[in-house]
Amino acid sequence: MRKIKVGIIQQANVADMRINLMNLAKSIEACVAHGAQLVVLQELHNSLYFCQTENTQLFDLAEPIPGPSTGFYSELAAANRIVLVTSLFEKRAPGLYHNTAVVFERDGSIAGKYRKMHIPDDPAYYEKFYFTPGDLGFEPIQTSLGKLGVLVCWDQWYPEAARLMALKGAELLIYPTAIGWESSDTDDEKARQLNAWIISQRGHAVANGLPVISVNRVGHEPDPSMQTNGIQFWGNSFVAGPQGEFLAQAGNDRPENIVVEIDMERSENVRRWWPFLRDRRIDAYEGLTKRFLD
Repeated sequence: MRKIKVGIIQQANVADMRINLMNLAKSIEACVAHGAQLVVLQELHNSLYFCQTENTQLFDLAEPIPGPSTGFYSELAAANRIVLVTSLFEKRAPGLYHNTAVVFERDGSIAGKYRKMHIPDDPAYYEKFYFTPGDLGFEPIQTSLGKLGVLVCWDQWYPEAARLMALKGAELLIYPTAIGWESSDTDDEKARQLNAWIISQRGHAVANGLPVISVNRVGHEPDPSMQTNGIQFWGNSFVAGPQGEFLAQAGNDRPENIVVEIDMERSENVRRWWPFLRDRRIDAYEGLTKRFLD
């Protein structure tokens, strides 16, 4: 049987990037000590989540790829002999920036990258100010552990993104994430938001017969503008199997490292039992490429 061990790192970040990087390095080593072969980090893990405000000075956080951060994570991947999924603020050219996931192979080489396609623009999540929508498409990244369908945060709400990754042969769906609650929301509303987030991604697992890995931030990050009470990132990082079953799930109030084994052959059996790809009516879906059908 083909099985891999996956490490997920749910981290609470601070303003000092050096501390974040040091904590990530320690957590990666801790996951490897428990047998992790693939390690997935959360969205924009180097810094605080800077998109709570629109501030041109924060573009200074961005780096070219390759650049200093890719050098740092390349060394970590090679030293620990792991496939590593990272999430970086990419400076592509002056005035042109992306939210980019970079995947490293076990020898430290860059296996590939994915630029976030769906960009939100909501209170406290002003990402359209910072990020140009991705232009690399929904292309799985080939690694020594298999084809990784890497997507990023807001992408996780879109069944089209998951489906296209699956149709191109992805063996895992992976979502580095930064999502949380605003303090003014009621407890009932918070529960609805969290459950919707989990249900949507478990639904992608079921609909495509693939495991899903979702790694979120945790902890409170204040709003620099003081217009809101900041974001309480809700954690709940999880790994689900191809029937949506939980294989592992973190809590919502503290950093956690979890290592879980995934049976990479289970998807084949699940797709035989539930042949959704076989029964798709591809002759009747042309409307999906329209914004709305009036």
